[in-house]
Amino acid sequence: MALIETDNGRRPALALAALLFGSGVLHFVMPKPFDSIVPRQLPGQARNYTYASGVAELGVATALALPRTRSLGGRLAALLFVAVFPANVQMTVDMLNSKKAPRAVKVGSVLRLPLQIPLITQALKVSRRAR
Repeated sequence: MALIETDNGRRPALALAALLFGSGVLHFVMPKPFDSIVPRQLPGQARNYTYASGVAELGVATALALPRTRSLGGRLAALLFVAVFPANVQMTVDMLNSKKAPRAVKVGSVLRLPLQIPLITQALKVSRRAR
């Protein structure tokens, strides 16, 4: 814990940046899985949302990686994690309704939902420590 405090939250910021950068790249390299979890209630084509969220993730990752914009990046990351939560819910609903999905995948999908909470709180901590 002392390491995190002495580096002004640099390590957690870079960890979040790496997570978001990797996910953002995947939105462009392998968009189909992301298309499938875009909530159907949203207007327009799912691919547009996939690309837009990929751009957002890459932008937030960049903001987190740069010390000058890290505080803003932390706040933006928290907002992004909230914004993509409906897609995570959609994925879980689809998994639970699927006759093909193995039980372990269904359980994993449900257990994944609460993981947004530590991501959001970590992003807010990064923002506070960067100030």
